[in-house]
Amino acid sequence: MVDRVRDLRRLPKANLHIHLTGAMRPTTLAELADRYGLPLPPPLDLGRTHGWAAFQTRYDTARACLRTAEDIARVVAEAAADDVADGAGWVELQVDPTSYAARLGGLEQVVEAVLAGARGTPTGVVLAASWARSPDDAVTVARLAAKYAGFGSGGGNGIVGFGISNDERLGRVADFAPACRIATEAGLLTVPHAGFYEPAWHVRDCVTLLGAGRIGHGLTALTDPATLDLLAERRVALEVCPTSYPPLGVTPDLAGVPVRALLAAGVPVALGSDDPLLFAAGLIRQYEIAKHDLTCTDAELARLARHSVEASAAPPDVRTALLAGIDAWVAGV
Repeated sequence: MVDRVRDLRRLPKANLHIHLTGAMRPTTLAELADRYGLPLPPPLDLGRTHGWAAFQTRYDTARACLRTAEDIARVVAEAAADDVADGAGWVELQVDPTSYAARLGGLEQVVEAVLAGARGTPTGVVLAASWARSPDDAVTVARLAAKYAGFGSGGGNGIVGFGISNDERLGRVADFAPACRIATEAGLLTVPHAGFYEPAWHVRDCVTLLGAGRIGHGLTALTDPATLDLLAERRVALEVCPTSYPPLGVTPDLAGVPVRALLAAGVPVALGSDDPLLFAAGLIRQYEIAKHDLTCTDAELARLARHSVEASAAPPDVRTALLAGIDAWVAGV
C-alpha cells in the first residue's frame, strides 16, 4: 500500500530537544548584534565535518548577543512560535542559566526571563548544567530547577526538567548523581546529553546512575545490544536531532542517522531540532529528513511523533489532545 501524501506540519508532535541560544532566529541575532555592536558568528559549513570547538565558538558568539531579560524572553517566545508553526503542540526548551546570569544579575533573573517568554505558549523549560563545569555547579542548577518545578510566573508551565548539556567527554557521569537526585526528588525529568561522542556505556551510566528519563542524542547506544534493551525496557527515549550529526562527525551523512534501527530495537525516539540557528533546520526539517532521507513510512513518522509526546512532561490534557491528533493524522481525518 502506498502512503498518502500527508502534510508533516499537520502531524501533532513535541520538540523535546532545543537550546535557548540555538533557537534564535537569524534575523533576531542580526538585529541584536547590530544593536549591541557585537560580531555575528561565521556560518557553520554544513558540508564538511567540524570539531566540537568550531560549534561551541559560534554558539558562544551568538549567546553574547542576549544581553537583557527582554532579549531572552523574546527568543523563547519566537522559538515557541516557530515550533508551533511546524506542528508542535508542546516544546521543552533547554537553558543553562549560568551562561546568562552575569549579564542579568543572577540565576533567578534568568529563569524569570525564560518563564516570561514561555508564558502563553505550550512550552516547558529544562534547566541545564554543563558537563564542562563542576558537579557543585550542577547541584546549584538542580536546586534552582527544584525551586521552580511546576511553577510558571503568571500561570505558565514552569520548569519541567533538569539536563546536562555540552560535550559529555568533559565530565564524569557519577559525579553528577547528587544533582540528578535533587531534580528527581522534585518531580523533574532528568534529561542529560549522552552518547554523542562517548560509547554506549555513557548512555547506560546516565540511565543507571543518574536515573535519566530521556537521553539527549544517545546514538552510540546502537553499538551495544544490552544498552538498547535497557532503553527499550525502561522506555527511555532518545532525543535524536538528525541535522546535528553530519557536521560534527557523528554520522557520515543524513542517511546514516539510525532512526529506523533504533525503532526496530524497540527504543523510543523523539525527533528534536537542537540548534536551528547553527544547523539551519527547524523541527519540520527533522521530520522531512526522516521521511525522505531515512525512508520512514507515515506510520513510522506517526510513531516518532507519538514517542515525542509520550516522553514529554506535557500536562495530561495536552498529551491526550496531541495523541488523538496523531491518530487522526494517520487515519487521514
